[in-house]
Amino acid sequence: ASGSSCVCEPGYRMVAGNGGFSVTCEKCPENMSGVTQDGWNCITCPNGLTSKGNCKCPNNEILVERSIDGVLLAEALCLRCNGSEHSFSASDASGSRCVRCEKTFIQVSKSCDCNSPNILTGGLCFWAREGLPPKGVATVRFAQLGITLTSAWFLKNLQSSAFACWLYSNLTACQALGNMCVMNMNSLSSSTTDACGLFQYIFVSTARVGIIHSIPYWRHNLPWLYYGDQPGLASQVLEKNHFPTTFTFKGTDKDVKLKFIAASFDAAGNFLKWQSLEGGILQLCPDTQTKLNAAYVFGTTYQQSCKISVSKILLDFANPVFYDLFLEYNDGNGQQYLWAVPVLNLNLQYNEKFVNQGSNTNNWLLTRRFFLVDALSGKENDLGKPPRVIRIASKITISIRLVSHTQRGTIYPPLITVAYTDVLIQNPETQSVMVSFAVSYEMNQSEAQIQTDIALGVLGGLAVLWSLLKTAGWKRRTGSSIIDLQTFFKFLLFYAGDLANVFFIITVGTGIYWLVFFKAQQFVSVLLPLPSQEEDFVTYIACAFSLKALQFLHLLVSQLAIDIFFIDWERPKGKVLKAVEGDGVIKSAAAPVSIWRTYFIANEWNEIQTVRKINPLFQVLAVLFFLEVVGFSNLALMDASSSLTRSSESYVAPWSRILRFGVSAALWIAIAILQVIFFAVIYERFVEDKISQFVDLCCVSNISVFLLSHNCFGHYIHGRSVHGHADTNMEEMNMNLKREAENLCSQRGLLPNTDGQTFQISISRKMRLHYDWIHETLTKRRGPARLLDSSANTFEQSTRAYNAMNKFLSSFIDHVHKEMDYIVKDKLLLERILGMEFMEPIDKSIFYNDEGHSFSDVLYYGNETTLLIFDILFFSVVDLASQSFVLAAILTYLQQEFFRFIRNTLGQKNLASKTLVDQRFLI
Repeated sequence: ASGSSCVCEPGYRMVAGNGGFSVTCEKCPENMSGVTQDGWNCITCPNGLTSKGNCKCPNNEILVERSIDGVLLAEALCLRCNGSEHSFSASDASGSRCVRCEKTFIQVSKSCDCNSPNILTGGLCFWAREGLPPKGVATVRFAQLGITLTSAWFLKNLQSSAFACWLYSNLTACQALGNMCVMNMNSLSSSTTDACGLFQYIFVSTARVGIIHSIPYWRHNLPWLYYGDQPGLASQVLEKNHFPTTFTFKGTDKDVKLKFIAASFDAAGNFLKWQSLEGGILQLCPDTQTKLNAAYVFGTTYQQSCKISVSKILLDFANPVFYDLFLEYNDGNGQQYLWAVPVLNLNLQYNEKFVNQGSNTNNWLLTRRFFLVDALSGKENDLGKPPRVIRIASKITISIRLVSHTQRGTIYPPLITVAYTDVLIQNPETQSVMVSFAVSYEMNQSEAQIQTDIALGVLGGLAVLWSLLKTAGWKRRTGSSIIDLQTFFKFLLFYAGDLANVFFIITVGTGIYWLVFFKAQQFVSVLLPLPSQEEDFVTYIACAFSLKALQFLHLLVSQLAIDIFFIDWERPKGKVLKAVEGDGVIKSAAAPVSIWRTYFIANEWNEIQTVRKINPLFQVLAVLFFLEVVGFSNLALMDASSSLTRSSESYVAPWSRILRFGVSAALWIAIAILQVIFFAVIYERFVEDKISQFVDLCCVSNISVFLLSHNCFGHYIHGRSVHGHADTNMEEMNMNLKREAENLCSQRGLLPNTDGQTFQISISRKMRLHYDWIHETLTKRRGPARLLDSSANTFEQSTRAYNAMNKFLSSFIDHVHKEMDYIVKDKLLLERILGMEFMEPIDKSIFYNDEGHSFSDVLYYGNETTLLIFDILFFSVVDLASQSFVLAAILTYLQQEFFRFIRNTLGQKNLASKTLVDQRFLI
């Protein structure tokens, strides 16, 4: 029957066998067709054979196969037990010996027979009298399968347990009746007398016997099954009283461990033993003892799930065990106490309706007793046969709730939630069931949610105002005062970026708050949000990433559309003789100015387009190093430990998405700040500052940079050489630099006796129109004309346009055009803060002194904050989706390189298009 050894078939006796698979059997002769109970001999059976090939006897008779001295009889005997008053004996359950009758038979009928009108049920005899519990319905409903079947166990024991419990207050019978009610999912109905109906009948009828430990739901001699069905009672049980002890994260064992203890009973109602849950008795999935016990370390969120074969369940849990769960604690004097842990059975039905659904505790009906596997009530006809249906506790969750505003680790009474799965047995070897066990910790997050909503509302409102100011500044810089559809879309783009910053600030603040306050606390005052409570947080991160991506693409497109021109101040040195084509005449002409300085400056500008204030590759590698190698990722586990290392044998708690984001974002920001400080204080000062060096290079090369990021706003880098010429030999170049170092020449600034070389410029509308008119001729060669005429005429026209633009801009800087003149002034502090200009350049353009190299706003360098936040959010979104820091780091680096390639490639094309520098020279 156990499947672990072989036995002889019916009609065969065993000749040799060692209890394993190796046995020798021999068929019994026709005249001795029966096999003895031990299976080693053949014997004649006068009353026929059982299904197993053994001799059988009528009721109340015992089988005798051997004489009193052990000699095997040739023919088996059936001897009747004497049931008279002198002996009161009857055959036992095995039919092998006579024993004293069950005492209820003797009490009721003074014999071993239970004759009418007495009632025989479940092997017990009862008086037929008024007031007995009603006849029970021996059915079990498996609601998930839509099956209601008559249980062989209920049919045998339900009525007798109810009678014995009610008449005799028999403890075992009362426990057995309670167990049958639990097997029926504690389901109550006002119309049927099933197991729970009989229990309720006895519960109401025995109100006079008193209660235990002042608990109104726990009657003397009865198991405690229910907390009562009054509306709102569940809320009182779970929230009215605090658990009378406190817990810490950094204390001794007694303050850190949850000491759950269970009283266990078998199906017949017999008390088995007290069991600590640290043995893993509720965890069906196999694991090491250390990991199983980690479930009861306070503050450690525990999750375990696996698939279990139905055949293994039938083998390991043939007999159900029922548990009453308690939580042990000590008072101030060291006295031990037990606190009853309520059970929320999600399969419970009250008047055929599931009641324990949803989060409204007022509608819950709490219970006390539960089981893991019921393979007994699903047996229909014969208790010796396999069950038709089994019921498995597929999901068990112990919930620990922290009292609001506690500072000393006070909790509400724990709650164990059980969900059962009904399995129709078809092929146990191929069928399996997914089971899980979890311990969760939660607190009321409504206050945190309210604070988050307030912060989001306030900062979101400020973001609207800031975006309106940006839009107003943009309108001023474009030289337009009309509010049109483009203005509205521009406002939405500005608002997207500002709102992304709001979401980013809130999520980073939230993540770091939980990281610091949860991991650093000693006496428990906060608990992490549950995974279901993190959905809003994840939504905020997704919104931040989406909006920041929109802002980043807007920034990219804006930088790729700037107007830029390199003003060459170099003038011809002397004249050269030049033959006039076609005439054969040699004339003198101005010596040409070398274009190589312009190409050189264009290349340098092309190189600094994607220079950043940090090293992106080092940033990604450093974050990954601290997360995976140093072990900062362990801070994102949902446990109380703040250790950076974990033993391979210890239980690893599930990840908290809030903590993962908090840890990774904090590392990104910290490392980025350190990089910015390092590059600003050390590297750019003592090694290389590419932005400042570019300005110096412009001055040495005698080339200024005129760029427009908006229609009427841009930047100007004054690169006019103080020496007059830059196209010179090495000796003269070194002499010029020496004179400049010794202050033997004028200063580099645009204005006399100043050093200001960089400016923000706000140009007049007339200046812009003249610039566009010249630029149109400059770009004609990029249009269809070049397809029709590839001769030198087109190139010459473009060259003339280039020279015209160079001449116009240089003369503009030299104040030649009085109708398009400009003034130089300092920006007001408020203008710098708001990033807009109060004065409108109507008659004259305005050059604003700028000592901070603000022209980097059209480069990566001036938008480091946007790029960094975008990288952080990209990294976090990938990590939250994949739960892998390594994958997030790889994809983040690839993303950086991809957009850097796009920025370089398209930026180079725009540079060649706007400056007439052949793209082949941009390397």
